[in-house]
Amino acid sequence: VNACVDVVLSGVKLLEALGLEPSDGKNHAVLSSRQDLREAFAHFMERGAAAERFFSDAEAFRDIARTASEHPAAQLYVGGNAALIGQKLATNPDLKILLCGPVGPKLHELLDDNVVVPPESMQERDEFHLILEYQAGEQWGRVRAPAANRFIFSHDLSNGALNMLEVFVSSLDEFQPDLVVLSGLHMMEGQSKEMRQRRLMEAVASISDIPTDIPIHLELASMTDQDFMSNIMHQQVFPLVNSIGLNEQELLFLTQAASGPHASLASWSGIPDVGVVSDILFWILKEHGRTAERASDLTRIHFHTLAYHILVTVDGHWGNQAAAVAAGARAAGTQACATDTIDASKVFLKAPLEFVTSHTEAPSKISLNPDEPVVQWHREGISFHFTPVLVCKDPVRTVGLGDAISAEGLFYSEVYPQ
Repeated sequence: VNACVDVVLSGVKLLEALGLEPSDGKNHAVLSSRQDLREAFAHFMERGAAAERFFSDAEAFRDIARTASEHPAAQLYVGGNAALIGQKLATNPDLKILLCGPVGPKLHELLDDNVVVPPESMQERDEFHLILEYQAGEQWGRVRAPAANRFIFSHDLSNGALNMLEVFVSSLDEFQPDLVVLSGLHMMEGQSKEMRQRRLMEAVASISDIPTDIPIHLELASMTDQDFMSNIMHQQVFPLVNSIGLNEQELLFLTQAASGPHASLASWSGIPDVGVVSDILFWILKEHGRTAERASDLTRIHFHTLAYHILVTVDGHWGNQAAAVAAGARAAGTQACATDTIDASKVFLKAPLEFVTSHTEAPSKISLNPDEPVVQWHREGISFHFTPVLVCKDPVRTVGLGDAISAEGLFYSEVYPQ
């Protein structure tokens, strides 16, 4: 239920246009000034890590957004995980997509014709999200980016309050979907604790109204509040959804929030270790997924990081996993390079060619075979499908990559009726 207009431009160019000098990095959970923006951008650029933050001062944000959207180098795109996943699925001519998010005039104009927006979702003003990109090796003062990535921020109250969730659920009766994709829970972090808790309870009640024979996928995104993450996981949302999509930042945050395996790891250094990642994925499905004793619906996790993807499923619930994980990896390579098919001269392999599958139990060691790029292994009724990604050398656009990967993976996934 999150939709907006993404204003994409070089972070360094915007900060220069705002007259901000380079500074030392400092992490801020919420941005309240240009100074906070400058420090947080430097903090994440130095690490080459993606992050998303709420900007609390509406007036200051509007000024920054105006400078950004009018910058000659700025590009305007469909934004918000829900709208991006909808746009990606809409490229298939046989699919009709229902999108319920706050849709302003600019966003409406950018959406694919296959995307249906209910009248209640339309609003007079667009919600803008600013996406500050930086390239590998780019310098800003003393800061040098080790990898290409982006820093996202917004002052987005409509998406932050999940205003369109009820409209969305009430529209499903008429629309009769084969799949529901939810995203935007992370946008609630800008709310007060009380408001957030109340809204989460209402969201859970709404999601519970979706007929159980319709599979539900939840796309996670960057978060900073461990208690909130813990609520989503433990009490409320995870047991109601069939599938989750996330990246390495979200995976590590999730295990830290719930004291799961490898929770003492402060951050990833370089490419996330496959054994560590698969231990955490296994734990999520064992602790929160469907088992003989637990009535959870969660049976699938699609994990994506720059170098590789892993699709993890509880046996007996999903099919076509090898094609699904491969399709997601292909989407990553083509979308980042803005090519229709993988162009071998524009991509390279970053995935480990050998790895162990676990650090908490007797692991198997796997060596990649280029002729069979999807590797699989099993652990206590749970199947893992791993594929390397052909990483774009000079990415044209990194934003929405996770959404495209999840959408493509879902499109190729076969859900078994239970």
